[in-house]
Amino acid sequence: MTTELTASEALGLRMTSLLLRPHPSIRPGAVAEVVEWFGAMQAQDLASGLWSLGARLPGWTRSDVQAALERREALRTWPMRGTVHLVPPADTRWMLELTGVRSLAGAAARRTQLGLTEADADRALDVLGAALVGGRRLTRAECLAALRAAGLSTDDQRGYHLLWYASVRGVTCVAPNVGTDQTFALLDEWAPEQRHLDRDEALALLAHRYVRGHGPVTAREFAGWSGLTLTDARRGLAAAGELLSTVLVDGEPMHVDAALCDTALAGARASQADVLALPGFDEYLLGYRDRTLMLDPAHQAAVVPGNNGIFQATVVRAGRVVGVWKRTLGRAAVTVAIRPLTTLDAGERARVEQALGRYADFLGLPARYDWSA
Repeated sequence: MTTELTASEALGLRMTSLLLRPHPSIRPGAVAEVVEWFGAMQAQDLASGLWSLGARLPGWTRSDVQAALERREALRTWPMRGTVHLVPPADTRWMLELTGVRSLAGAAARRTQLGLTEADADRALDVLGAALVGGRRLTRAECLAALRAAGLSTDDQRGYHLLWYASVRGVTCVAPNVGTDQTFALLDEWAPEQRHLDRDEALALLAHRYVRGHGPVTAREFAGWSGLTLTDARRGLAAAGELLSTVLVDGEPMHVDAALCDTALAGARASQADVLALPGFDEYLLGYRDRTLMLDPAHQAAVVPGNNGIFQATVVRAGRVVGVWKRTLGRAAVTVAIRPLTTLDAGERARVEQALGRYADFLGLPARYDWSA
């Protein structure tokens, strides 16, 4: 029998899947556990990526998360859609082989635009491999300098393209920052113990992790998130088998983690008024193409000004976006400018400040609030 859910019930399950409400089967206590739960977490913007982890690890500070990344509990690379994500280190290579390679399809055309050749790209792999061998870890500037010393131009986005190409090809990965400087290391040295899966196993595992960390979702949502074809997305969902269940959300069939559907539905149906402060580039919005469950279309322009792919940090109440916020870091405090997108009374504003206070604690700074935005 297929369970029928209203949109609000589906939203409750989705928040639980995303570890933004207590989950019945997991209480993540480490960065590694959160990242493995999702399979991949958006981390193009490092500050957003750190807070996405902190928001799911109550009591953790930014220093705690950074230390976990230094322990190699997760690493950053370009596993899908040409975008940087946090991934489990041991799963990096099979993910690159399954989803990352799809972004290589347009690489030749992009190189032509940049005035690079295939030989230049292959040369960059050799140069970076030699520069990083032996456990070396170089900053972006040092990597670009090594490329230039080998006669490769890095101007006008050429350097970025070559660094991206080396990571998607599985030669390098993005190591934790040193100060504010991004660094790179050899993937085989930074994460030598790689998990090996055949294609069907990889599709099934990625499908289960996506549904587990985002459900209820459709096959089209999985295809959009992973960059896979719709055919492969459906194949992966089918291969996940009994790990998944089907629910009807306002009449539309969606996939949900079987364990979550069995144990958390009552909690999803309960009336809750969670208030959360989330980064702009969080899986809560970035993990979907259709965001209408969480975001009123009338507020789309405020969350993604200019529709340019740059998401504002959001205030979420009971699963719906009700405001956006921006931070300004100072030496003595973090100032947070809040722009409500719906009416918030005094009590609700206090709860928003409480949620943002968690973010300030994460940074280790007192908070100042500005409601004049």
